Amino acid sequence: MKTPFVTKSQLEKIIETYPTPFHIYDEKGIRERARALNAAFAWNKGFKEYFAVKATPNPVLLDILKQENCGTDCSSLTELIMSEKVGFKGDDIMFSSNATPAEDFKKAAELGAIINLDDFTHIDFLEKTIGYIPETICCRFNPGGDFRISTQIMGSPSEAKYGMTEEQIIEAYKILKAKGAKRFGIHAFLSSNNTNNEYYPTLAGVLFKLAVEIQKKAGVDISFINLSGGVGVPYLPDAEPADIAVIGEGVRKVYEEILVPAGLGNVSLFTELGRYMLAPNGMLITKAIHEKHIYKEYIGCDACAANLMRPAMYGSYHHITVMGKENAPCDHKYDVTGGLCENNDKFAIDRMLPKIDIGDILAIHDAGAHGFAMGYNYNGKLRSAELLYKEDGSVELIRRAETPDDYFATLGVTKFFK
Repeated sequence: MKTPFVTKSQLEKIIETYPTPFHIYDEKGIRERARALNAAFAWNKGFKEYFAVKATPNPVLLDILKQENCGTDCSSLTELIMSEKVGFKGDDIMFSSNATPAEDFKKAAELGAIINLDDFTHIDFLEKTIGYIPETICCRFNPGGDFRISTQIMGSPSEAKYGMTEEQIIEAYKILKAKGAKRFGIHAFLSSNNTNNEYYPTLAGVLFKLAVEIQKKAGVDISFINLSGGVGVPYLPDAEPADIAVIGEGVRKVYEEILVPAGLGNVSLFTELGRYMLAPNGMLITKAIHEKHIYKEYIGCDACAANLMRPAMYGSYHHITVMGKENAPCDHKYDVTGGLCENNDKFAIDRMLPKIDIGDILAIHDAGAHGFAMGYNYNGKLRSAELLYKEDGSVELIRRAETPDDYFATLGVTKFFK
Protein backbone atom coordinates (compact mmCIF):
# COMPACT_ATOMS: atom_id res chain seq x y z
CA MET A 1 0.00 0.00 0.00
CA LYS A 2 1.27 3.45 -0.91
CA THR A 3 0.21 6.27 1.38
CA PRO A 4 0.25 9.93 0.26
CA PHE A 5 2.34 12.22 2.45
CA VAL A 6 -0.50 14.77 2.49
CA THR A 7 -4.16 14.24 3.31
CA LYS A 8 -7.25 15.05 1.29
CA SER A 9 -8.11 17.98 3.56
CA GLN A 10 -4.58 19.35 3.23
CA LEU A 11 -4.77 19.09 -0.56
CA GLU A 12 -8.16 20.78 -0.66
CA LYS A 13 -6.67 23.69 1.28
CA ILE A 14 -3.61 23.82 -1.01
CA ILE A 15 -5.77 23.76 -4.14
CA GLU A 16 -7.58 26.90 -2.97
CA THR A 17 -4.30 28.75 -3.65
CA TYR A 18 -2.56 26.54 -6.22
CA PRO A 19 -4.94 24.97 -8.75
CA THR A 20 -4.30 21.49 -10.06
CA PRO A 21 -2.33 20.03 -11.65
CA PHE A 22 0.88 20.46 -9.66
CA HIS A 23 3.83 18.46 -8.40
CA ILE A 24 4.37 18.42 -4.65
CA TYR A 25 7.49 17.22 -2.81
CA ASP A 26 7.98 16.03 0.76
CA GLU A 27 10.88 17.80 2.52
CA LYS A 28 10.92 15.35 5.44
CA GLY A 29 11.10 12.36 3.13
CA ILE A 30 13.91 13.88 1.07
CA ARG A 31 16.01 14.56 4.15
CA GLU A 32 15.37 11.08 5.54
CA ARG A 33 16.51 9.46 2.29
CA ALA A 34 19.70 11.52 2.19
CA ARG A 35 20.52 10.68 5.80
CA ALA A 36 19.85 6.96 5.30
CA LEU A 37 22.12 6.91 2.24
CA ASN A 38 24.93 8.74 4.05
CA ALA A 39 24.60 6.38 7.01
CA ALA A 40 24.74 3.31 4.75
CA PHE A 41 28.10 4.41 3.33
CA ALA A 42 29.51 6.09 6.44
CA TRP A 43 32.19 3.37 6.59
CA ASN A 44 33.81 4.99 3.53
CA LYS A 45 35.52 8.22 4.66
CA GLY A 46 35.29 9.94 1.30
CA PHE A 47 31.72 8.95 0.43
CA LYS A 48 29.57 11.56 -1.28
CA GLU A 49 26.19 11.51 -2.98
CA TYR A 50 26.03 13.63 -6.14
CA PHE A 51 22.31 14.08 -6.74
CA ALA A 52 21.39 13.69 -10.42
CA VAL A 53 20.00 17.14 -11.20
CA LYS A 54 18.29 15.85 -14.35
CA ALA A 55 15.86 13.91 -12.17
CA THR A 56 14.35 16.95 -10.43
CA PRO A 57 15.98 20.25 -11.42
CA ASN A 58 14.70 22.67 -8.81
CA PRO A 59 17.09 24.88 -6.80
CA VAL A 60 15.05 24.68 -3.59
CA LEU A 61 15.30 20.90 -3.64
CA LEU A 62 19.00 21.07 -4.50
CA ASP A 63 19.53 23.36 -1.51
CA ILE A 64 17.84 20.86 0.80
CA LEU A 65 20.21 18.17 -0.46
CA LYS A 66 23.16 20.54 -0.10
CA GLN A 67 22.23 20.93 3.58
CA GLU A 68 22.37 17.13 3.81
CA ASN A 69 25.98 17.12 2.50
CA CYS A 70 25.12 16.05 -1.04
CA GLY A 71 26.70 17.35 -4.22
CA THR A 72 25.20 17.55 -7.68
CA ASP A 73 25.66 15.49 -10.81
CA CYS A 74 25.18 17.70 -13.87
CA SER A 75 24.83 16.82 -17.54
CA SER A 76 24.37 20.22 -19.19
CA LEU A 77 25.29 23.89 -19.06
CA THR A 78 22.00 24.90 -17.44
CA GLU A 79 22.32 22.26 -14.74
CA LEU A 80 25.81 23.57 -13.99
CA ILE A 81 24.46 27.12 -13.77
CA MET A 82 21.66 26.00 -11.44
CA SER A 83 24.17 24.23 -9.19
CA GLU A 84 26.33 27.34 -9.16
CA LYS A 85 23.38 29.55 -8.17
CA VAL A 86 22.60 27.24 -5.24
CA GLY A 87 26.20 27.47 -4.04
CA PHE A 88 27.75 24.23 -5.27
CA LYS A 89 31.29 24.56 -6.55
CA GLY A 90 34.51 22.64 -7.07
CA ASP A 91 34.45 18.99 -6.06
CA ASP A 92 30.81 19.33 -4.98
CA ILE A 93 29.88 19.04 -8.68
CA MET A 94 30.33 16.05 -11.00
CA PHE A 95 29.91 16.83 -14.69
CA SER A 96 28.87 13.70 -16.60
CA SER A 97 27.85 14.39 -20.16
CA ASN A 98 27.99 12.85 -23.63
CA ALA A 99 28.24 14.45 -27.06
CA THR A 100 29.26 17.46 -24.97
CA PRO A 101 29.26 21.00 -26.40
CA ALA A 102 32.41 23.05 -25.81
CA GLU A 103 30.61 25.67 -23.72
CA ASP A 104 29.49 22.98 -21.26
CA PHE A 105 33.08 21.85 -20.68
CA LYS A 106 34.14 25.47 -20.28
CA LYS A 107 31.55 26.08 -17.57
CA ALA A 108 32.43 22.86 -15.75
CA ALA A 109 36.11 23.85 -15.76
CA GLU A 110 35.26 27.39 -14.59
CA LEU A 111 33.40 25.93 -11.59
CA GLY A 112 36.18 23.47 -10.83
CA ALA A 113 33.74 20.57 -11.25
CA ILE A 114 34.99 17.00 -11.54
CA ILE A 115 34.76 16.33 -15.28
CA ASN A 116 33.76 12.80 -16.24
CA LEU A 117 34.88 11.99 -19.79
CA ASP A 118 32.44 9.83 -21.69
CA ASP A 119 34.65 9.04 -24.69
CA PHE A 120 38.33 8.60 -25.53
CA THR A 121 38.17 11.43 -28.09
CA HIS A 122 36.99 13.82 -25.37
CA ILE A 123 40.53 14.02 -24.00
CA ASP A 124 41.74 16.06 -26.97
CA PHE A 125 38.44 17.90 -27.25
CA LEU A 126 38.56 18.98 -23.60
CA GLU A 127 42.20 20.06 -23.83
CA LYS A 128 41.55 22.13 -26.96
CA THR A 129 38.42 23.62 -25.41
CA ILE A 130 39.78 24.76 -22.04
CA GLY A 131 43.50 24.73 -22.80
CA TYR A 132 44.57 22.11 -20.25
CA ILE A 133 43.69 18.82 -18.59
CA PRO A 134 42.43 19.25 -15.01
CA GLU A 135 44.43 17.63 -12.22
CA THR A 136 41.29 15.75 -11.14
CA ILE A 137 39.62 13.82 -13.94
CA CYS A 138 37.22 10.90 -14.31
CA CYS A 139 36.50 8.44 -17.13
CA ARG A 140 33.30 6.55 -17.84
CA PHE A 141 33.51 2.79 -18.36
CA ASN A 142 31.36 0.55 -20.55
CA PRO A 143 32.19 -3.16 -20.16
CA GLY A 144 30.07 -4.22 -23.14
CA GLY A 145 28.07 -7.44 -23.27
CA ASP A 146 25.26 -8.03 -20.80
CA PHE A 147 25.31 -6.96 -17.18
CA ARG A 148 24.10 -9.79 -14.96
CA ILE A 149 23.24 -10.35 -11.33
CA SER A 150 23.60 -14.10 -10.89
CA THR A 151 21.87 -15.43 -14.02
CA GLN A 152 19.53 -12.47 -14.51
CA ILE A 153 20.34 -9.94 -17.22
CA MET A 154 19.90 -6.46 -15.73
CA GLY A 155 21.08 -4.43 -18.72
CA SER A 156 23.00 -4.55 -21.98
CA PRO A 157 25.93 -2.10 -21.83
CA SER A 158 26.97 -3.07 -25.37
CA GLU A 159 23.79 -1.35 -26.60
CA ALA A 160 24.42 1.83 -24.58
CA LYS A 161 26.03 4.92 -26.10
CA TYR A 162 27.91 5.74 -22.89
CA GLY A 163 31.47 5.12 -21.80
CA MET A 164 34.77 3.64 -22.99
CA THR A 165 35.93 0.07 -23.51
CA GLU A 166 38.45 -1.40 -21.06
CA GLU A 167 41.25 -1.02 -23.62
CA GLN A 168 40.29 2.61 -24.28
CA ILE A 169 39.96 3.57 -20.63
CA ILE A 170 43.37 2.17 -19.69
CA GLU A 171 44.97 4.08 -22.58
CA ALA A 172 42.99 7.17 -21.57
CA TYR A 173 44.49 7.14 -18.06
CA LYS A 174 48.00 6.83 -19.48
CA ILE A 175 47.44 9.86 -21.71
CA LEU A 176 45.74 11.89 -18.98
CA LYS A 177 48.59 11.19 -16.58
CA ALA A 178 51.11 12.32 -19.20
CA LYS A 179 49.11 15.52 -19.67
CA GLY A 180 49.30 16.42 -15.98
CA ALA A 181 46.29 14.75 -14.35
CA LYS A 182 47.05 13.59 -10.81
CA ARG A 183 43.76 12.42 -9.28
CA PHE A 184 41.72 9.84 -11.19
CA GLY A 185 38.21 8.45 -10.95
CA ILE A 186 36.12 5.73 -12.57
CA HIS A 187 32.41 6.00 -13.36
CA ALA A 188 29.90 3.51 -14.79
CA PHE A 189 26.15 3.21 -15.14
CA LEU A 190 25.10 -0.26 -16.26
CA SER A 191 21.44 -0.69 -15.33
CA SER A 192 18.43 1.37 -14.34
CA ASN A 193 15.89 1.25 -11.51
CA ASN A 194 17.13 -1.81 -9.65
CA THR A 195 15.46 -2.69 -6.38
CA ASN A 196 17.67 -5.77 -6.15
CA ASN A 197 20.06 -5.22 -3.24
CA GLU A 198 22.82 -6.97 -5.20
CA TYR A 199 23.02 -4.36 -7.98
CA TYR A 200 25.47 -1.94 -6.35
CA PRO A 201 27.69 -4.66 -4.82
CA THR A 202 27.86 -6.42 -8.21
CA LEU A 203 28.64 -3.19 -10.05
CA ALA A 204 31.18 -2.30 -7.37
CA GLY A 205 32.94 -5.61 -7.93
CA VAL A 206 33.28 -4.84 -11.65
CA LEU A 207 34.68 -1.36 -11.01
CA PHE A 208 36.94 -2.38 -8.13
CA LYS A 209 38.56 -5.08 -10.27
CA LEU A 210 38.96 -2.52 -13.07
CA ALA A 211 40.66 -0.13 -10.63
CA VAL A 212 43.22 -2.81 -9.72
CA GLU A 213 43.80 -3.51 -13.43
CA ILE A 214 44.25 0.18 -14.21
CA GLN A 215 46.74 0.52 -11.38
CA LYS A 216 48.83 -2.28 -12.91
CA LYS A 217 48.58 -1.32 -16.58
CA ALA A 218 48.34 2.48 -16.55
CA GLY A 219 50.46 3.23 -13.52
CA VAL A 220 47.86 5.41 -11.86
CA ASP A 221 46.05 5.10 -8.55
CA ILE A 222 42.31 5.55 -8.59
CA SER A 223 41.22 8.12 -5.99
CA PHE A 224 37.45 7.71 -6.35
CA ILE A 225 34.91 5.37 -7.90
CA ASN A 226 31.45 6.64 -8.83
CA LEU A 227 28.80 3.90 -8.71
CA SER A 228 26.44 6.37 -10.44
CA GLY A 229 22.68 5.75 -10.20
CA GLY A 230 20.60 2.68 -10.86
CA VAL A 231 19.24 1.97 -7.39
CA GLY A 232 15.52 2.18 -7.95
CA VAL A 233 12.18 2.43 -6.23
CA PRO A 234 9.19 0.05 -6.15
CA TYR A 235 6.59 1.67 -8.38
CA LEU A 236 4.18 -1.23 -7.81
CA PRO A 237 2.49 -1.06 -4.41
CA ASP A 238 3.35 -4.64 -3.43
CA ALA A 239 6.97 -4.59 -4.67
CA GLU A 240 9.85 -4.80 -2.20
CA PRO A 241 11.96 -1.65 -1.88
CA ALA A 242 15.73 -1.62 -2.03
CA ASP A 243 17.34 -1.64 1.43
CA ILE A 244 20.07 0.98 1.30
CA ALA A 245 21.67 -0.24 4.53
CA VAL A 246 21.99 -3.77 3.11
CA ILE A 247 23.33 -2.32 -0.14
CA GLY A 248 25.95 -0.24 1.66
CA GLU A 249 27.10 -3.26 3.65
CA GLY A 250 27.28 -5.35 0.47
CA VAL A 251 29.51 -2.77 -1.19
CA ARG A 252 31.71 -2.64 1.93
CA LYS A 253 32.35 -6.39 1.76
CA VAL A 254 33.37 -6.21 -1.91
CA TYR A 255 35.56 -3.17 -1.15
CA GLU A 256 37.42 -5.10 1.54
CA GLU A 257 37.73 -8.20 -0.65
CA ILE A 258 39.13 -6.44 -3.73
CA LEU A 259 40.47 -2.94 -3.07
CA VAL A 260 42.00 -3.26 0.39
CA PRO A 261 44.33 -6.17 -0.47
CA ALA A 262 45.44 -4.27 -3.60
CA GLY A 263 46.53 -1.26 -1.52
CA LEU A 264 43.53 0.81 -2.61
CA GLY A 265 41.85 1.03 0.76
CA ASN A 266 41.62 4.83 0.63
CA VAL A 267 39.45 5.03 -2.51
CA SER A 268 36.43 7.28 -2.03
CA LEU A 269 33.03 6.12 -3.24
CA PHE A 270 30.45 8.34 -4.90
CA THR A 271 26.83 7.80 -5.92
CA GLU A 272 24.45 9.86 -8.05
CA LEU A 273 20.97 8.75 -7.10
CA GLY A 274 18.18 10.80 -8.62
CA ARG A 275 15.25 8.41 -8.71
CA TYR A 276 16.02 6.77 -5.36
CA MET A 277 16.29 10.13 -3.60
CA LEU A 278 13.29 11.95 -5.05
CA ALA A 279 10.79 9.66 -6.79
CA PRO A 280 8.93 8.47 -3.67
CA ASN A 281 9.01 11.98 -2.24
CA GLY A 282 7.01 13.60 -5.00
CA MET A 283 3.47 13.25 -6.34
CA LEU A 284 1.54 14.69 -9.26
CA ILE A 285 -1.79 16.00 -7.99
CA THR A 286 -4.63 16.23 -10.49
CA LYS A 287 -8.42 16.38 -10.57
CA ALA A 288 -10.94 14.25 -12.43
CA ILE A 289 -12.70 16.66 -14.78
CA HIS A 290 -14.44 14.33 -17.24
CA GLU A 291 -15.76 10.80 -17.51
CA LYS A 292 -16.45 8.94 -20.73
CA HIS A 293 -18.40 5.75 -21.34
CA ILE A 294 -17.74 4.08 -24.69
CA TYR A 295 -16.00 0.74 -25.24
CA LYS A 296 -14.11 1.35 -22.03
CA GLU A 297 -14.58 3.54 -18.98
CA TYR A 298 -12.39 6.66 -19.02
CA ILE A 299 -11.58 9.26 -16.41
CA GLY A 300 -10.15 12.48 -17.87
CA CYS A 301 -7.79 14.53 -15.70
CA ASP A 302 -6.54 18.11 -15.84
CA ALA A 303 -2.98 16.69 -15.91
CA CYS A 304 -1.58 14.89 -18.92
CA ALA A 305 1.60 13.24 -20.21
CA ALA A 306 3.13 16.71 -20.50
CA ASN A 307 3.16 16.70 -16.69
CA LEU A 308 4.30 13.08 -16.28
CA MET A 309 5.66 11.42 -19.40
CA ARG A 310 6.79 8.06 -18.03
CA PRO A 311 3.52 6.09 -18.43
CA ALA A 312 3.10 7.29 -22.03
CA MET A 313 6.77 6.95 -22.99
CA TYR A 314 7.70 3.71 -21.22
CA GLY A 315 4.40 2.14 -20.23
CA SER A 316 5.49 2.70 -16.63
CA TYR A 317 3.22 1.96 -13.71
CA HIS A 318 2.48 4.80 -11.30
CA HIS A 319 0.17 4.05 -8.40
CA ILE A 320 -2.90 6.26 -8.07
CA THR A 321 -4.70 7.13 -4.85
CA VAL A 322 -8.20 8.58 -5.10
CA MET A 323 -8.01 10.95 -2.16
CA GLY A 324 -10.62 10.31 0.50
CA LYS A 325 -11.41 6.88 -0.94
CA GLU A 326 -8.32 5.05 0.28
CA ASN A 327 -10.43 2.38 2.01
CA ALA A 328 -13.13 2.10 -0.64
CA PRO A 329 -13.27 -1.08 -2.73
CA CYS A 330 -11.37 -0.96 -6.02
CA ASP A 331 -14.31 -2.28 -8.03
CA HIS A 332 -14.23 0.02 -11.08
CA LYS A 333 -11.96 -0.48 -14.07
CA TYR A 334 -10.71 2.73 -15.69
CA ASP A 335 -8.29 4.15 -18.17
CA VAL A 336 -7.09 7.35 -16.48
CA THR A 337 -6.18 9.83 -19.19
CA GLY A 338 -4.99 13.33 -19.93
CA GLY A 339 -6.12 15.68 -22.66
CA LEU A 340 -3.32 15.38 -25.23
CA CYS A 341 -4.13 14.48 -28.82
CA GLU A 342 -2.20 11.23 -28.37
CA ASN A 343 -3.77 7.90 -27.48
CA ASN A 344 -0.82 6.96 -25.23
CA ASP A 345 -1.66 9.90 -22.93
CA LYS A 346 -2.79 7.58 -20.15
CA PHE A 347 -1.67 7.45 -16.53
CA ALA A 348 -3.29 4.04 -16.10
CA ILE A 349 -4.86 1.41 -18.34
CA ASP A 350 -7.51 -1.01 -17.10
CA ARG A 351 -6.70 0.05 -13.53
CA MET A 352 -8.99 -1.16 -10.76
CA LEU A 353 -9.85 1.87 -8.61
CA PRO A 354 -12.66 3.08 -6.37
CA LYS A 355 -15.53 4.77 -8.16
CA ILE A 356 -14.21 8.15 -9.31
CA ASP A 357 -16.51 11.16 -9.36
CA ILE A 358 -15.96 14.45 -11.15
CA GLY A 359 -13.92 16.70 -8.89
CA ASP A 360 -12.13 13.87 -7.09
CA ILE A 361 -8.47 14.55 -6.34
CA LEU A 362 -6.04 11.95 -7.65
CA ALA A 363 -2.53 11.58 -6.24
CA ILE A 364 -0.15 9.94 -8.72
CA HIS A 365 2.71 8.47 -6.72
CA ASP A 366 6.47 8.27 -7.26
CA ALA A 367 6.52 11.29 -9.57
CA GLY A 368 9.27 13.14 -7.69
CA ALA A 369 11.97 12.16 -10.19
CA HIS A 370 11.72 12.29 -13.99
CA GLY A 371 8.28 13.83 -13.57
CA PHE A 372 8.24 17.60 -13.93
CA ALA A 373 11.76 17.36 -15.38
CA MET A 374 10.51 15.56 -18.50
CA GLY A 375 7.65 17.99 -19.09
CA TYR A 376 7.00 19.56 -22.46
CA ASN A 377 4.62 21.90 -24.28
CA TYR A 378 3.00 19.70 -26.93
CA ASN A 379 -0.56 20.81 -27.74
CA GLY A 380 0.33 24.09 -26.07
CA LYS A 381 0.11 22.43 -22.66
CA LEU A 382 1.75 24.51 -19.95
CA ARG A 383 4.11 23.19 -17.32
CA SER A 384 2.53 22.96 -13.91
CA ALA A 385 3.62 24.40 -10.58
CA GLU A 386 5.99 22.71 -8.13
CA LEU A 387 5.26 22.89 -4.40
CA LEU A 388 7.25 21.88 -1.34
CA TYR A 389 5.45 20.31 1.62
CA LYS A 390 7.74 21.46 4.40
CA GLU A 391 8.63 19.71 7.63
CA ASP A 392 6.54 22.18 9.63
CA GLY A 393 3.42 21.38 7.57
CA SER A 394 3.44 24.57 5.53
CA VAL A 395 3.56 24.66 1.74
CA GLU A 396 5.96 26.71 -0.38
CA LEU A 397 5.63 27.48 -4.07
CA ILE A 398 9.03 26.55 -5.51
CA ARG A 399 8.11 26.98 -9.17
CA ARG A 400 5.04 28.78 -10.44
CA ALA A 401 2.89 27.33 -13.20
CA GLU A 402 3.59 28.51 -16.73
CA THR A 403 1.24 30.96 -18.37
CA PRO A 404 0.36 31.50 -22.05
CA ASP A 405 2.67 34.54 -21.93
CA ASP A 406 5.57 32.22 -21.02
CA TYR A 407 4.69 29.95 -23.93
CA PHE A 408 4.70 32.81 -26.42
CA ALA A 409 7.70 34.67 -24.93
CA THR A 410 10.35 32.93 -27.04
CA LEU A 411 8.70 33.55 -30.40
CA GLY A 412 10.88 35.53 -32.82
CA VAL A 413 7.85 37.22 -34.37
CA THR A 414 6.44 39.43 -31.64
CA LYS A 415 3.93 41.51 -33.57
CA PHE A 416 1.18 38.95 -32.91
CA PHE A 417 1.75 38.77 -29.16
CA LYS A 418 2.47 42.18 -27.71
